[in-house]
Amino acid sequence: MSMIPRSATSRIVCLTKTGENWQKLYADAITDPQELLKLLALPDSLLPAAREVADQFGLRIPRSYLTRIKSGDPDNPLLRQYLPIGDELHDNKDYKTDPVGDMNAMPVEGLLHKYKSRVLLIVSGACAVHCRYCFRRHFPYGDTALSQEKIAQAIDYIKNDITLKEVILSGGDPLSLSDEKLELLVQELSQINHLKRLRIHTRVPIVIPERITDKLIKILSQSCLEIVMVVHINHPDEIDETLAPALEKLKSHNIALLNQSVLLKDINDDIETLIELSEKLFSHGITPYYLHMLDKVSGAGHFEVEEKTALALYDQLCKQLSGYLVPKLVREEKGKPYKVSLSSKLL
Repeated sequence: MSMIPRSATSRIVCLTKTGENWQKLYADAITDPQELLKLLALPDSLLPAAREVADQFGLRIPRSYLTRIKSGDPDNPLLRQYLPIGDELHDNKDYKTDPVGDMNAMPVEGLLHKYKSRVLLIVSGACAVHCRYCFRRHFPYGDTALSQEKIAQAIDYIKNDITLKEVILSGGDPLSLSDEKLELLVQELSQINHLKRLRIHTRVPIVIPERITDKLIKILSQSCLEIVMVVHINHPDEIDETLAPALEKLKSHNIALLNQSVLLKDINDDIETLIELSEKLFSHGITPYYLHMLDKVSGAGHFEVEEKTALALYDQLCKQLSGYLVPKLVREEKGKPYKVSLSSKLL
């Protein structure tokens, strides 16, 4: 595979070898479409649309992640997840700014309570990488950001509902927070007697493995709560040797690792890619958990895979893989008290 030129990777190698911490890798992400096109030897004809779209929903991708992307190929399945293109400007009446009903499921600001026994905390509006199909790309993070006052209100809500067994940290990305801020939040949640589990939904360890610090491991492993980390990997090429040490750290401290993918047109909507993804996930200690149908968020219609195609792919997955390697094919529907499984439609 032809990767980005050696000259373009020199900055990446320098950062890693000189021991820069994950915050600096995070801050040094590429946000200028022109720079991204140059580093990946992509045609300048892509620039006008990329700039126009990025003005509405910004580009962000860590430099080190580029080593996994084939240069000179605008159709590369990893690149397509993050490169702003003109298709995002096409309106579709079926696509909404709040496709999964987040705003109607918020009893206190920054806390979503959709499903029995668990709640989700929007602890940050920041992400290490901006996925172009993100269902929260229009979410009003500025209005719902968890200030100290809002955190106190959310904690009180959790304390007062003894039916809750699990808290999910989400965003944005919860691992965009510093270890110090995370430690305070984990400590507060660990003191709530009726909670059993803490789940962390994150993409950061996949694009910046250095985020799995010894301090973070200590924070999570010392909690009395069972820790589940749900990562987000859509394509097997996202899993390379840079991830192994971070994943091993997590596994060795009894942190359960699950993966959720989104079925995306021209990215992972073929059986060979999905099989390789499941096999590769499991070989790295990650259990395939969910394969999501695309949430119909404005700007992401070009990623949609038809349900008929999805079901045919899922049927092949079930036939060709052991059961524990097959993720659940699901769709989130506004107002439903659970993720809707599509597997019954195969019967």
